Amino acid sequence: MVKLLDHIVKQIDFYVKLLPVELLDLPVLLLGVARSLVDGIDDGVRARGFTDVRPAHGFAFSRISFGGATVAQLAEHLDVTKQAASQMVEELVTKGYVERHPHPDDARARLIVLTEKGWACTRAANDAADEVLRPWADDIGPERLAALRTDLAKLSRPGRLRPAW
Repeated sequence: MVKLLDHIVKQIDFYVKLLPVELLDLPVLLLGVARSLVDGIDDGVRARGFTDVRPAHGFAFSRISFGGATVAQLAEHLDVTKQAASQMVEELVTKGYVERHPHPDDARARLIVLTEKGWACTRAANDAADEVLRPWADDIGPERLAALRTDLAKLSRPGRLRPAW
């Protein structure tokens, strides 16, 4: 994860030279905040005993937690191939975080659902996210937090979250 983020930062540094001066710091600041959030959640999840998961697993859990998902749906959500999603599912089944069930509407598909261990890990991630985000919110205050949320909502594209790391 760190190597990929470092690569992204280097790429941004290259393209920063092409940006207008008033925009130069925005990509680095946004990626820095995202990295701090992901690293903080990862640290918190590990501190709670879930040492065998990666941040990419958390992105998978976020999709699976809404009623389960097929491998194809998970691949679309993660923006990876079906083969990569299938490999991740196999890893998570082996570790006890998810299990495969017959799909209620498609006899050819399997529904991937969280196990109790998967739900516990998801709760740990939510608690860790709160520990990371709460000080940020307290630091900037409720008015600026509301403004930031509004501005980011205008800029972000709805849809899947691609774990670029």
